[in-house]
Amino acid sequence: MFNNLSLKVIIFGFIFTFFSSFGQSFFLGLFNSSLRDALSISHGQFGSIYASATLLSSFILVWIGKKIDDMNILKFAFYVIILLAISCFLFSKISSIIFLFFSIFLMRLSGQGLMSHTATTTISRYFEKSRGKALSIIWLGLSLAEFILPLLIVFLLTMIEWQNIWFSISIITILLLPILSFLLVKNINLDSRESLNIDQLETKEIKQWKRIEVLKDYRFYIVCLNMLAMPWIATGTFVYQSFISTSKDWGPYVIAQSFMAYSVLSVITLFFSGFLIDKFTSRKLLIYMNIPLLLSALVLFYFNNPISSFVFLGLIGISNGFANVLGSSIWAEIYGVKYIGSIKALTTALMVFSTAFGTALFGFLIDNGFSIEQIALVSGTYITSSIILLFFVKNKLDPKYI
Repeated sequence: MFNNLSLKVIIFGFIFTFFSSFGQSFFLGLFNSSLRDALSISHGQFGSIYASATLLSSFILVWIGKKIDDMNILKFAFYVIILLAISCFLFSKISSIIFLFFSIFLMRLSGQGLMSHTATTTISRYFEKSRGKALSIIWLGLSLAEFILPLLIVFLLTMIEWQNIWFSISIITILLLPILSFLLVKNINLDSRESLNIDQLETKEIKQWKRIEVLKDYRFYIVCLNMLAMPWIATGTFVYQSFISTSKDWGPYVIAQSFMAYSVLSVITLFFSGFLIDKFTSRKLLIYMNIPLLLSALVLFYFNNPISSFVFLGLIGISNGFANVLGSSIWAEIYGVKYIGSIKALTTALMVFSTAFGTALFGFLIDNGFSIEQIALVSGTYITSSIILLFFVKNKLDPKYI
């Protein structure tokens, strides 16, 4: 299905999405209690710091992320790797609120932002007919991290200091990733494309949208409303997993164990979504993406049994599997790939911004006495509203042809 060069590009993307996990909310949320205890801060204070640092990273990402359209992939990847390693090292040295803010800012920028941006932009640009399958495969890297890291970190925190964990991550990053990147994408340039048969070539050429043109397109904002539901709701869940466990009386290990259901169902959905996207297109599948997420909010609202934690996170995992692939492929389908780095920098920044919004909103609601059931109701209302808006424009998402 893939030739040797295509496989190398996919492996590169897989590795980068795996290492993006160190800046993802599910991973940083594992250190929530340790950081709050070390700095003597509340849930709301941590949420405000996390949100403001994430917000700043989203603004910077819009500017840095577009550079991938003008730079060799390997060179851009090296810069991102160095920034990630430095960020992990600084995270191990957190000793004040200011340092916490700066460290979270760098982790969110380099990890969640630039690592995933580098992976998905490279795949979206390189692949055409097999874009859906390629994207579904590389996002298995993050799913693998979500499967093994929560229980591993919870276990390691019982034996060693959290600072040492972060120092070790920084060493692994700087020693391993540059070598792997060089071996995998040294021959990839901005014009590299997957090999296509003559009968596979498009008969019509779609318009290549610039970012300023995209910003004037009303469809962009309606699609974004749906794309951003998963990041802000899942982030709030991951960062405040200790609050959810306490509220539901689930115990300290239930959510960590439930991440297995999240990861398994993410993987299964990723596997099928790639084939479905290549067959039916992202534009036709988008309307179904957040339905499992809506059901997860209903589970959180109605049920308290520890088993519901597995159902809750499992449903989020299904939407996550769809969102990861659709979130990268939909923009290439509608707006073309010539300026995809610039467009993806914007959408990735908006995604990061939404995680800041989710963290701040959850923290604000928690500090103002909202129960987790009421927070689930707020989340469900947003999801429902965004799906209704998308329903009215779902037949207008076709690309424009030259």
